[in-house]
Amino acid sequence: MSLLIGELAERTGTSERLPRHYERAGLLRPGRLPNGYREYADSDIAALLRVRALLAAGLPTPIIRRVLPCTTDEVAVQPCPGVLDTLRDQLSALDRRAAQLDAARAVLRDTIAGAEARTDAAPASR
Repeated sequence: MSLLIGELAERTGTSERLPRHYERAGLLRPGRLPNGYREYADSDIAALLRVRALLAAGLPTPIIRRVLPCTTDEVAVQPCPGVLDTLRDQLSALDRRAAQLDAARAVLRDTIAGAEARTDAAPASR
């Protein structure tokens, strides 16, 4: 069964712009009808949903482009050359970012606590 972009968007709960964006990023490859309209297969529904799940997991589109052919409908990754190394590298990058955010949060908490302590210690104005 083939779907037009509006049908794909409706069945996946997305806007029509999203499949176009994923096509430009090389994540979806719809066919074209003689009139130039995009033609999606039922399998594109699952692919679009997998892309969204991988984005939610923090993967950027260049990595998703490498991982997507190795995924199943459940977003499970099959053994493909280099994919596990790519995912491990991405996890390490996310861990580094999380550590940086934790450090920034600690500084912000200390700054707020210091400001509150100074406010509490300041004499009341008359």
